[in-house]
Amino acid sequence: MAGQQAKFVEGNLFRHVSVMALTSSIGLMAVFVVDLINMLYIAMLGRAELAAAIGYAGAVLFFTTSFGIGMSIAVGALVARALGARDPALAKARATTGLIIGFVFGSIFAAVIWLALGPLVTLLGATGETAELAVHFLRIVTPSQPLLMVGMIGGAILRSHGDARSAMMATVWGAVATAVLDPILIFGLGWELTGAALASVAARMVIAVMALQPILKKYGGFDRPTPGQVVADMGPIWAIALPAILTQVATPVGQAFVTRATSAYGEAAVAGMAIAGRLTPVAFGVIFALSGAIGPIIGQNFGAGRMDRVRRAFFDGLIFTGLVILFVSALLFLLRGQIADVFLAEGLTRDLVYLFCGPLALLWFFNGMIFVGNAVCNNLGRPFWSTVVNWGRHTVGTIPLAIWLGGYWGAQGVLIGQALGGVIFGLAAAWLALLAIRNPVLAQPRSRPAPEAAPETETVASPGERRA
Repeated sequence: MAGQQAKFVEGNLFRHVSVMALTSSIGLMAVFVVDLINMLYIAMLGRAELAAAIGYAGAVLFFTTSFGIGMSIAVGALVARALGARDPALAKARATTGLIIGFVFGSIFAAVIWLALGPLVTLLGATGETAELAVHFLRIVTPSQPLLMVGMIGGAILRSHGDARSAMMATVWGAVATAVLDPILIFGLGWELTGAALASVAARMVIAVMALQPILKKYGGFDRPTPGQVVADMGPIWAIALPAILTQVATPVGQAFVTRATSAYGEAAVAGMAIAGRLTPVAFGVIFALSGAIGPIIGQNFGAGRMDRVRRAFFDGLIFTGLVILFVSALLFLLRGQIADVFLAEGLTRDLVYLFCGPLALLWFFNGMIFVGNAVCNNLGRPFWSTVVNWGRHTVGTIPLAIWLGGYWGAQGVLIGQALGGVIFGLAAAWLALLAIRNPVLAQPRSRPAPEAAPETETVASPGERRA
């Protein structure tokens, strides 16, 4: 079947890492650019409570999106392993059951969050009209979460096949839809926050459709599994998905604490944090994309038994991270004044934007180490290690330092404390990744019969076969 070859088991690894990360980041940044545009349009309305409401809503949406990220990591890892082991039937089966499980449980998760929006926003520190506006925005956007999950899992399947371009274009088209609808709904129809929410829902619909089309056209589509087959595949999928979801949820939990801690210094501080929060994934979109981009490279080579290439891919990922951080940090520093002006940031809000565009940007290298390390652990059967690193980074690596430094430097201290925690846990992530490479957990056994084996001269030993 066309498109089923494992393209990452040969060729220059740094080139594979660079191409996958850059193409993946374009699609990922397209989504976050939409959030940034939403923030910009809302800021142009000149109402601080609207900008703050977007900040609180973003923290909740980050939490719900983390569920989809964790599920996409699991499905992508299993599909890539199957392709590396030259088992396209298993790859197709895992893609199908992964998509079904993700949609069903994602819908349940979104429903629970929707019912708890009021308490969640209050827990973040929002009060009065700001809290009401944040809940209003979230009540519109949250029900579309399952559609975003379909798009994210579809993108992970495409990247597992090495088709980063199709995965990228799915999110790019979503961004285009929002960029067109935002000014019409927010300004043209005067719907303000409601218009921004409806534009986000439309974007998620577009992303889901555009992610599924290439799978159906180029990679054989999906199976029609029986309920028993779905249940049978839940074991290997949840073995990676559960710790991966817990890993991803740690980030919004830490961000929620930072949001609440910053809220003590007023809406200007929350607005500054919200701007920094929207700038972060746009400026460092390549770093955010690293985990999903390197994952298929690690998974395919692990499935093919090429641990030497797995180790090389890890180090190439760190080198690539360092180069990106140096370039982006210099660019942010040079443009910090213009960035603050675009958002009409003044006073404390401007101070926080300047802080983000200065020394805190350089410290993002250590967050990049965490992303690369997590990709290695997730794809080598050690997803729980990623969970430990992320929860450590966003609890003991965030809360004590944010409280301590916040007492000295106010809102600036909160953000500095959050950044410093990344240094310790970035180093821990790199150490655990190397340990996982030395002691990987062998892949799950096949859940159903594979097609006729390839000729002996073309067979690449899988980890399971090497163990036997």
